[in-house]
Amino acid sequence: MGTSLTKKQRIIKWSIITVIVIVVLFIAALIASNYIIFDKNTKTNLVINNKNVTSNLKNDVLIKDDIIYLSEKDVANFFDKYIYEEPETNQIITTYNKKIAAIGFEENKITVNGSEKDIYASAINENGDIYLPISEMQDVYDIEIQDIPETKVVTIDSLDREQRKAIVSSNISVKSSTNLIAKKVDRIKKGSNVVVIETKGKYTRVRTENGKLGYVKSNKLENEYTVRDNMEEEKQINGKVNLVWDYYSTVASAPDRSGTTIPGVNVVSPAFFHLSEDGTLEENIGQSGESYIEWAHSNGYKVWPIFSNAEAGLEVTSEVMNSYTARQKLIEEIIDASVKYDLDGINMDFENMKMEDKDLYSRFIIELTPRLKEIGLVSSVDVTAPDGAETWSMCFDRHVLGDVADYIIFMAYDQYGASSQKPGTTAGYNWVELSLNKFLTTEEIPSEKIILAIPLYTRVWTTDETGSVTNRSIAMKDIDSTIPDGVEKQWNDELKQNYVEYTDGSDTKQIWIEDEDSLKAKLSLIKENNLGGVASWEKDMEKDDVWDLINNEIN
Repeated sequence: MGTSLTKKQRIIKWSIITVIVIVVLFIAALIASNYIIFDKNTKTNLVINNKNVTSNLKNDVLIKDDIIYLSEKDVANFFDKYIYEEPETNQIITTYNKKIAAIGFEENKITVNGSEKDIYASAINENGDIYLPISEMQDVYDIEIQDIPETKVVTIDSLDREQRKAIVSSNISVKSSTNLIAKKVDRIKKGSNVVVIETKGKYTRVRTENGKLGYVKSNKLENEYTVRDNMEEEKQINGKVNLVWDYYSTVASAPDRSGTTIPGVNVVSPAFFHLSEDGTLEENIGQSGESYIEWAHSNGYKVWPIFSNAEAGLEVTSEVMNSYTARQKLIEEIIDASVKYDLDGINMDFENMKMEDKDLYSRFIIELTPRLKEIGLVSSVDVTAPDGAETWSMCFDRHVLGDVADYIIFMAYDQYGASSQKPGTTAGYNWVELSLNKFLTTEEIPSEKIILAIPLYTRVWTTDETGSVTNRSIAMKDIDSTIPDGVEKQWNDELKQNYVEYTDGSDTKQIWIEDEDSLKAKLSLIKENNLGGVASWEKDMEKDDVWDLINNEIN
């Protein structure tokens, strides 16, 4: 009859077995850690700014005759979401930061910012997918590309981002993680350079000369040095923009502002440019305009002149927007004039456009903005409130415009405008706030890019005994003298405006007043929502104390 193990003996037995298993596993881990498990890439891996994005690619990277191709879909994903095929010229048009480029399928040429040059490849169509020779377009996207055939890795580094490197002090292995047991992705020799990505305590994440990403012990790196620093774009305006439109007609001369200043203002926008009836840039500058620019710059004001399409009208604007060639011609004219007159920016004031041209107007701003940035100019685009008529409101893609341009200016006025058959306020606080919230939430425009434009005028509404309604605009400075003696102002807390109503013979007069109180309420939205600043329409309509009020409220 056999003897059974006691409880104590069973515990000792299993303890011994457990220890043996742990020892075996530890030895196995040590043995495994001495071997490099190379990633056997079956296709080219793409590493962009030290991140392996291969799993995110829509199409494989192509390499033909030493040219590296990336599909149009992947260029859109990683570099230019607005890239598109231009049917008029049979080219791919792509923009990035300060560059706009056009590349075709027939010739090995590329046009960058208006200048054509020879390259070693063209765009190609591969099994129904369009590919761009990205290794020939490094200056377009401001990148550096390296092909590492041994490991089937292509690295792309943005030249505007910081890069640091270090020298390896001894032969070391690169691990896939900082865990005790982790596969080795590469082995590097003493004296090799590695790109330093991030240091986490005892370990530093690096990229090896083979394009492999992994971790090494931090104490194995020495002589860390900076290859390049982050390049941050210097803002033209530090703090809030305080712009005033200085409008005059296309047949008038720029006003003589010599000897005057506008407290708090840092940008002036004179009516220098308009779209002509033949679809080209027409200027109204002359000697008076040049004197105006000299006055502005001597007082520290930036000059962002208005470029309006009011004279050309809806049809001419549509013709220009529908032609890539016409758009590029107009852009060249804008750039030439900006350089000639030493301007600081452009204020695009295209209104009354066809709703079906909405995307084409966005294309125009997409194509114009890099050219302006190249010469240090600011792009600002005027838009109306989101809800309104097809040709005055629905003609803007505010999300795209706000994404591309440096600033989008919300013209927060004419809630009830010249054509209205019903009397009402020019810019009630509740309407301005509601519209602004749509810019911020529905349109998803960054708050610091939004400039809130306020009116320095209002309207006198007249309703006759038949019920017919007419109106006329009136400058803020003239409102008090227009209201008859004895007429009492009434505060409307919803609109945050004073209101008057009185009779003139058989007519009823109504005025929703723009004054210091109404402006102060609207200006509060700039601070509350951290907006980019304020714009005022228009100079010489204001009361004398308005500029100090605006300056105090936004700062």
